[in-house]
Amino acid sequence: MLDQSAILALAEAPSDAPLESARPSRAEAEAAVRTLIRWAGDAPEREGLRDTPARVVRAYEEWFDGYARDPAAILGRRFERGGYDDYVLLRDIPVRSVCEHHMAAIEGVAHVAYLPGERVVGISKLARLVDAYARRLQIQERLTAEIADTLQSALQPRGVAVVIRASHGCMTTRGVSTHGTSMETRRLLGEFSREPWRSDIFAALSA
Repeated sequence: MLDQSAILALAEAPSDAPLESARPSRAEAEAAVRTLIRWAGDAPEREGLRDTPARVVRAYEEWFDGYARDPAAILGRRFERGGYDDYVLLRDIPVRSVCEHHMAAIEGVAHVAYLPGERVVGISKLARLVDAYARRLQIQERLTAEIADTLQSALQPRGVAVVIRASHGCMTTRGVSTHGTSMETRRLLGEFSREPWRSDIFAALSA
């Protein structure tokens, strides 16, 4: 049960903010999993499910460890661009996230591009930036914007382009059950939002 300070934190914190002060204990989280197992119609006491609550909590620690990361800090180490004057594009970055509406899987790829200003970052940092935001409860639209806006703010490039294509388990495994569908979102900032760079980056992303 939450104590009084935790209840006050729930009431006062912004609705979209992680509630660290009200975070349940591991025992409370495991108890919640047992409740869901019972609600689904099974018995958490049976042999095959006895250790499932602990496993689920450990899995959640991995799936949602993006809340413990500072995405901007990932881009902290930068390098001189060495006279390079064209865009940097990293394709097919795996996206594994969870829909905040049904807690179903979001799986796809992200393409991230930027036009360097004074500095560049190691390409692995772009993949880490995507992963840090993906490992949170998300909607694809916000995920796309967060990646682009953080890259723009931290690196101050001349332009940023982020495109995500992903399938959503909340649509493919329930409801209308439309298998094989995917959703595309994109955010263009700076020079990429204007011609001729806009057409150029779209041609590169479609190649």
